[in-house]
Amino acid sequence: MSKDQLIGALLLVGSVIGIIVYGYLLYLYPQLILQITAFVAVAGVLGIVGWIGYTLATTPPPKPIEEIEKEIEKELKSIEEKEEPKTEEKGQQQ
Repeated sequence: MSKDQLIGALLLVGSVIGIIVYGYLLYLYPQLILQITAFVAVAGVLGIVGWIGYTLATTPPPKPIEEIEKEIEKELKSIEEKEEPKTEEKGQQQ
């Protein structure tokens, strides 16, 4: 059995045991377990929303497209200017 298969088997067994324990606790303390489950679910969703909000608030905005286009044009002109002397040298050698 490979390492990945062993990890998969352990995850499967752990999840089945977790389901059994959760069902047993739900049978013994239904009100408390449902309250805890609801709290964890809502806290998880709101935590993800908060994380997305934090990421949006702290990420700098992207450059405008016009600025990017100007930079690309500038680079292309500099490349063309570097290539022009090479083509002139070839013409003079022939």
